[in-house]
Amino acid sequence: MGAETNPLTSAAPGEVPLPRAPLVRVIAQVRFSSILAVRQAEFIAAFQEAIRADYPILRREEQRSLFFGPRSVATPESQVIWRFSDGEGAWRVSLTPEFVALETTAYSSRSDFIQRMRSILRAVEDHLRPSIAIRVGLRYIDRLTGRELEHIGDLVRRDMLGIVNTRLFEHAEHALSDALFHVPETKEKIRARWGHIPAGFTVDPHAIEPIEERSWILDLDMFSTEQRSFEAEALARDLERFAERIYTLFRWAVTEEFLCRYGGTP
Repeated sequence: MGAETNPLTSAAPGEVPLPRAPLVRVIAQVRFSSILAVRQAEFIAAFQEAIRADYPILRREEQRSLFFGPRSVATPESQVIWRFSDGEGAWRVSLTPEFVALETTAYSSRSDFIQRMRSILRAVEDHLRPSIAIRVGLRYIDRLTGRELEHIGDLVRRDMLGIVNTRLFEHAEHALSDALFHVPETKEKIRARWGHIPAGFTVDPHAIEPIEERSWILDLDMFSTEQRSFEAEALARDLERFAERIYTLFRWAVTEEFLCRYGGTP
């Protein structure tokens, strides 16, 4: 994409498939007005049956948190999370009283991912019947490691490099940028984080696993907190539009050398 292109407003470029893409995780999440009955196995049984062919493995998890009140008294609270996954563990659906999410480490295409999320949202709409959606978000995380770090200046546009090309970078344990963009003429936002992180480090343990080598990440998260009716088709269309905008920003951030390095044909 051209240097003067604004990736927050320009039309999405045609997709270039990357057979060796460094995309490590994609996550879609829709938060809704709380449904306390989701804690009960009997209540979510019909939802499980609707998605069981694709996500046959079910696990119940419980996360505990401490909340401090005005008198600094800790109150333990727990959240039930139902995890539905495929046999390989590459796809996972998470359901709680407050949200449903789909994540994968085996992303193949935008159309496949959105269709999977559409099916999940239909199952939520049909069997759990939330009335209000309060947040919808989509997140793509790329991670470069190994020899690619030596050529990072050829793989991403100069605007993204920060101090990488300075002598100061030799002494940096990490060098991260964090920006929040308002998408023009909408109420939507994109949070972008990018840069070098050291071995054994993460900026988000729930989505970016620590690894035993230095890496460069590009983490793009588009979301809306505008309250709306929970309608599966409308939410799926929003996510499809988010995917196009995130891809436009991704293509602005990387070079043709990046596309070629990971098997694409610009």
